Amino acid sequence: MTTQRPTSPVKASTQSFIEIEEIKDDVVLMKDFSAATVIEVSAVNFWLLSTEEQSSMIYSYAGLLNSLSFPVQILIVSKKMDISAYLDYLEERITRVGVELIKTRLVSYREFIKNIVKKNTVLEKRFFFIVPFSPLELGVSGAQPGSLNREYVVSRAKTSLYPKRDNLLRLLSKTGLTGSILYSQQLSELFYNLYNPSSTGRRMAPVESYTDVVMTQQ
Repeated sequence: MTTQRPTSPVKASTQSFIEIEEIKDDVVLMKDFSAATVIEVSAVNFWLLSTEEQSSMIYSYAGLLNSLSFPVQILIVSKKMDISAYLDYLEERITRVGVELIKTRLVSYREFIKNIVKKNTVLEKRFFFIVPFSPLELGVSGAQPGSLNREYVVSRAKTSLYPKRDNLLRLLSKTGLTGSILYSQQLSELFYNLYNPSSTGRRMAPVESYTDVVMTQQ
């Protein structure tokens, strides 16, 4: 009589741990039918501003937050910057330049950049405002996501989110900051790189060209 070896239970796929259900246009729909739209905000080198400009920006930013009548989330992403493409660009320029003095300067600059990267970690920082939408805004049925139609929720989410998003963009412009709405391509790349920290800011092919869920690096 042969004994049957116990088999390990089937492990859930990585996809089951991701809360994102779908990215539609500029709206991220979650599995519980909550949703959000994402605005990327331009960075400002605060320490290069004068004391008066720093104070003005601080007060403007405080005024922005205090004037909001809806909740927002603030996301700051710090990621090690991959400058290999820039070094390749410098190498190409060095090989193509004909003036010896300019070539010497470029070589010196390339070595300077390499030394900085060796001694210091060069970080890329990105700043985002996230405007959320709760399924409770749909009414009583919002507490039962399984009974809702996905397209209907996305439509209602857009109706709720767009005025808030546009108001936030106007407030950002008053503080001297530029806000950019992230659409499906940028959102997919953002979440891909968040879930794959070693990807160093990988750019994806057009999302329409994928026929399967993109979860890991190729």
